[in-house]
Amino acid sequence: MPGSHDAHVVLIPPTSTGHAAADDDHPALAALQHHPLTQISESAGHLLLLKLWQREEDLHGRRAAAIESRMDAAKRAAFHLSCLFLSFHGLSLTLIFNASVAGGGACRSWWLPSSLSLLTSLVVAGAVQAAVRAYWALSRRLQRERGDGRALARCVQELRMKGDSFDLSKEPQTSKRMKSSSVEVKWRPLRWCSQNLVTICLLFVSGSVFSVSRFILCS
Repeated sequence: MPGSHDAHVVLIPPTSTGHAAADDDHPALAALQHHPLTQISESAGHLLLLKLWQREEDLHGRRAAAIESRMDAAKRAAFHLSCLFLSFHGLSLTLIFNASVAGGGACRSWWLPSSLSLLTSLVVAGAVQAAVRAYWALSRRLQRERGDGRALARCVQELRMKGDSFDLSKEPQTSKRMKSSSVEVKWRPLRWCSQNLVTICLLFVSGSVFSVSRFILCS
């Protein structure tokens, strides 16, 4: 229009200095963006791997708890059977002693009550041995389960620390203790005896009662 002055607008482009100042105003936000957990949440592969490993870690814990419960049940079964074994022999020795006092030619047929007592003892000892073997088999499973759980926990911790720089092809490796064959052979009988000590004691008691029964009836 006539008589009007031309207006000049000057646009100032934003510079990197302005962004740096904004970043300086929010250092916590910048640190959060570079946090490994933030990097994992932004990476679909790392996030999926973390969820899968966390779910598997929870399954390892549940399986270990279930195995521990079964181990407690096997231990209680062995204890109750051992108490039944001792109670049976206490009762049988009492009956044999009463028969020897009564007389009546009990010495001639001493083998009959002794054999029945021995047979019953072997059956109960076999049941105890089955419970003991189940206990130690579950113990080995529990050790493997805990080892796998520890290996998986280390991988989860490493993933959380490294973020998106973690190698997705890495898999948890269980740590195995290497033993030489000489040490294994040397300690295997001792380990077997320690694991089956209850059954060995029951068999010793069974043989002792068998011999004592004849001594009581024929004395």
